[in-house]
Amino acid sequence: MSKLTAMIQELVEPVLIPLGYELVDLQYGREGGRYILRLFIDRPEGVGLDDCEKVSRAVGEILDREDPIPNSYYLEVSSPGLERPLKKEDDFKRFTGRKVKLRTFAPIDGQRHFQGRLLGYQEGIVRIKSPEGQQLAIPLDQVATARLVFDSADDEEA
Repeated sequence: MSKLTAMIQELVEPVLIPLGYELVDLQYGREGGRYILRLFIDRPEGVGLDDCEKVSRAVGEILDREDPIPNSYYLEVSSPGLERPLKKEDDFKRFTGRKVKLRTFAPIDGQRHFQGRLLGYQEGIVRIKSPEGQQLAIPLDQVATARLVFDSADDEEA
């Protein structure tokens, strides 16, 4: 995370938490000749258009007041979707039992891409069960990306 995105996160999270939202991800960069700040928010009951508008107004006010971004930019607020990224330790705990896909920075046992059922997270280790039934222990600091995998069976179990 860059210094700028870390600063933006520090400004935004205190606005979101009292409103009942979690900041899942934050992206800032140049696309098609313009700068875009994207916030991905979530809450246990899900996120709709009204939630995105509410957060956009609240976050827009603090960003206008503090003015941390040197360029003009577009603010986009959205849901992370069904296949949301897992970034924090709490994400790996919260979504235990769900299907996940992860990629590691370096190969582990000759492999960088893993998919399976998330068995849990404890003491820096993400545990998943592969479709073949193998239990894998992957250090969180080796996980480059992780995300949920949509599985209609998960919805039926919930």
